[in-house]
Amino acid sequence: MKHKVKDQTHLVRDTTNNCIINTSQSQYNDYIRRRNVKDDEKRTIENLETDVASMKDDLNEIKSLLRSLTNGS
Repeated sequence: MKHKVKDQTHLVRDTTNNCIINTSQSQYNDYIRRRNVKDDEKRTIENLETDVASMKDDLNEIKSLLRSLTNGS
């Protein structure tokens, strides 16, 4: 069973577990949008970190090859 929360049109209290539920669809949609943006930003950062690590490995390999070329001549 659910009861409206006093002075809050979009909140109800579930009497079985005493939790408060937000029934506003627009607020829920805003939350989903913000969560998706945050997930996208997190994936972008992880991709950038992977790219930087790969570039570091490539630079170290280039340095190693240059050292072996200069030492060999």
